[in-house]
Amino acid sequence: MSSILFTSIGCITMTLGSYIASLQIFRKFKKSWLNPLYTGTALLIIILLLFNIPLSVYQKGSSLFELLLQFSIVSFAVPLYKEWPLMKKHFKKIFSGVFSGTFLGIFAVYLMSQAFHFSEEIKASLIPRSVTLPVALTVSDGLGGTTAFTVFFVLFSGIFSVMLGPKLLKWLGIKSKAAKGLAMGTSAQMLGANRSLLWGEEEGAMGCIAMTTSALLLSLLIPVLLLLL
Repeated sequence: MSSILFTSIGCITMTLGSYIASLQIFRKFKKSWLNPLYTGTALLIIILLLFNIPLSVYQKGSSLFELLLQFSIVSFAVPLYKEWPLMKKHFKKIFSGVFSGTFLGIFAVYLMSQAFHFSEEIKASLIPRSVTLPVALTVSDGLGGTTAFTVFFVLFSGIFSVMLGPKLLKWLGIKSKAAKGLAMGTSAQMLGANRSLLWGEEEGAMGCIAMTTSALLLSLLIPVLLLLL
């Protein structure tokens, strides 16, 4: 019992320490590619390799974070409740934008799987790459995907979208506050929603709405996706 407790405390301490150190780096240099979600992960991997800690031991010791990640899904109701008047006002924009973004994301996976002959496991792990991580893991599991692949695809998709998205929107001349927030929230999850807040309150609100509704929409599409897969 004491060894399990010691392992859990050690793994939790390593995880929190990696995140706090990465957060300090991000605040100092303020670069999007230094987001603690990614640099913290990289730092944690380095620590595991340096101290030769097996992945299975770390997963068992850090199971608390997995539990908290599952609980966090409930919190998605908060931005929908707070921004309900805005949702009613822009319902058509939100539905068409989020549905189009989600559908095109799934279609892109289909095209890539046909071109590169992906396995069913890879396809199932790729499909939820553009939704927030707690929901992505649930969708991936329901479709037969792999947790490790899903986490990698979600993180890579998020940082790629948040780095390229603002430049692409500027290049295309898109100035609509709603469109910019919806695009970032749908493609880059929480990172996109946070990035939208830098543009303004309405962009940030639309980013949060897009992040939440895209996750709900993809969850509802699981039965259809199971038939297609």
